[in-house]
Amino acid sequence: QVQLVESGGGLVQAGGSLRLSCAASGRTFSSYAMGWFRQAPGKEREFVAAISWSGGSTYYADSVKGRFTISRDNAKNTVYLQMNSLKPEDTAVYYCAAANRLVAAKREYDYWGQGTQVTVSS
Repeated sequence: QVQLVESGGGLVQAGGSLRLSCAASGRTFSSYAMGWFRQAPGKEREFVAAISWSGGSTYYADSVKGRFTISRDNAKNTVYLQMNSLKPEDTAVYYCAAANRLVAAKREYDYWGQGTQVTVSS
């Protein structure tokens, strides 16, 4: 099992920034690709960003490209999502997840955190 705990969510104004963290424990963190997903009320959980086990490869949803940055610190067993230029449509519960490879599909992720709420006001 891999346990993932997100933190850093909150309320920000449009145009502001927020940094989410995901702390992992239970298994070897560095062996997993990591992803961030989000789910707004009444919507499907959607892919946001992913990063390879080494941090050398990243992949972003078009909706966040250029605004969000995913990174990881394997020594700290932590993955981050830096969110800049936030928009009201970014409002959602954000989830951290672990996969065996760099993918965007939800079905490829084996472990999930509990989520952290991000609310962007206009």
